[in-house]
Amino acid sequence: MVGRCKTESSQKPVPLHKVVADVLARWKENRSYHAPDDWVFASERYRGRKPYWGQVILRRFILPKAQELGLEKRFGWHTFRHTYSTLLRSVGAEFKVMQELMRHSSLRSTMDVYTQTAIPAKREAQAAVLPPLFPPGMRDEVEAR
Repeated sequence: MVGRCKTESSQKPVPLHKVVADVLARWKENRSYHAPDDWVFASERYRGRKPYWGQVILRRFILPKAQELGLEKRFGWHTFRHTYSTLLRSVGAEFKVMQELMRHSSLRSTMDVYTQTAIPAKREAQAAVLPPLFPPGMRDEVEAR
């Protein structure tokens, strides 16, 4: 931890999947500063002893790549948090797991602020309530039109 965390939940460790750890290790190996005490996203200005600020990473690495890929919509770090939360929900992650991975002190923040429902899940829910409202004969008639 560097500096103070906003909440107690923010201080708890977050598990890192081996695939992500391997990608980050390879990234660090290919950078100028890859000593054990250097940061993964080490600032060249501070010769690896301090990290880049988040906004510098966004401006220097992520936004140029997004432009190169033709993404024109503006976004920031919270866009990634919203996407992560929504993806966790879409794969059926338990709510408590989502809350802890997002490092929120309250499940309400995770669900009300960060998580959106994916369109396929909405369509699936709608389809589930159709049978009692539209008997098979009625559905066949509508589909034939």
